[in-house]
Amino acid sequence: MSDFEDNAFNDGQENYEDFDQPDHFSEDDYNEPETDAHASNENGGDVVMKSEDGRVIISGGLGPNDEALAKAKSSKELSISKEDRTTTPYMTKYERARVLGTRALQISLNAPVLVDIEGETDPLQIAMKELSQRKIPLVVRRYLPDGSFEDWGCDELIIDL
Repeated sequence: MSDFEDNAFNDGQENYEDFDQPDHFSEDDYNEPETDAHASNENGGDVVMKSEDGRVIISGGLGPNDEALAKAKSSKELSISKEDRTTTPYMTKYERARVLGTRALQISLNAPVLVDIEGETDPLQIAMKELSQRKIPLVVRRYLPDGSFEDWGCDELIIDL
C-alpha cells in the first residue's frame, strides 16, 4: 500500500475560474449625492447622501458648529501633574516587560550601564538589576480615556518582583 493515492497528483490543466473575485459593486448600485442647499446648511455644509432604502447617510466632519472640537489641545494641557495623579503607583507586568525590553535593547546597543555589572554579560539581566536598584532612566506614560496622560518615572513606581 502506498502513501499516495493514484490520483493524488493531477497532471491535467488547472481550472482557475473559481478563484475570480465576484463583482460586488456595479454602477447601478451607487447613487450620486443629492445637493440641496437647505439640507446642506442643516448638516453644517456636509453633502446629504441617501441609501437605496431612503435612509440618510451622514458623513463626519467639522462644521461651523463644531469649532470647539477643532482646537486640538497641546501635550502640556493634556499632561496631569504629579499631585493630581489617579492611576495606581504599582508598575504593571506589561510596563515592566516594556521597560526591561527597552532598557535591555539600549544596553545591547552600548548604552552606559548605571549599575555595577559584576561580570554579567546578558543585557536583560543587567536591565533587571538596574530596575531592582531603581536606576533605569525611563518614564512610563499612562494614557487615560479622555486623552490626557500621566508620566511616572521608573524610580517612582512600586515594583513587585
